[in-house]
Amino acid sequence: MAETPGTVALAFTGASGAQYGLRLLQCLIRAGVRVYLMVSRPAQVVIRMETDLSMPGRSREIEQFFSERFHAAPGQLQVFDREQWTAPVASGSSPPDAMVICPCTTATLAAVSGGASRSLIERAADVALKERRRLILVVRETPFSQIHLEHMLRLTRMGAVILPASPAFYHRPEGVDQLVDFVVSRILDHLHVPNDLIRRWGVLPVEELD
Repeated sequence: MAETPGTVALAFTGASGAQYGLRLLQCLIRAGVRVYLMVSRPAQVVIRMETDLSMPGRSREIEQFFSERFHAAPGQLQVFDREQWTAPVASGSSPPDAMVICPCTTATLAAVSGGASRSLIERAADVALKERRRLILVVRETPFSQIHLEHMLRLTRMGAVILPASPAFYHRPEGVDQLVDFVVSRILDHLHVPNDLIRRWGVLPVEELD
């Protein structure tokens, strides 16, 4: 069985679905995983729109904000600026064990597919691909155009995992939080991080499947 990653790079971009990324960050910290966090400017706007969080704007302040909110151990969470090229994630000599972009805009999807590396998020994804580390893109868009699908196919062929924010309903969610947890659980599964966020298929009572 694959080992739980020691370090995961996590990027928030400006797609709707900030709750997915925030919940994932919380779960990774609870699991004892070291997290390198990157937050795009559009992501900061979306977080303000979709949540009640008063998240600060500077990386050091964001680091302190989330460390306190999610009770991170000292040094467990590091937040990098958008153009902090000295960050470990910018080099193949010091890559994280895995990277997740959650949520992932289709613009970020295209940039990663094309190897643009115009920001630290894009460069970190490029490093993950070239170093053959697990890269998960939680794309949040609907419907998908041919361009989006072609980028997804290209990245899948490179070894990335395209994991759309598409929750199921067989676990009978009673609210938005359980829908969010379904997607986050699937991300954690692909990171090999044990979790019990949802009831699994095959272990549901038979009467619930009638």
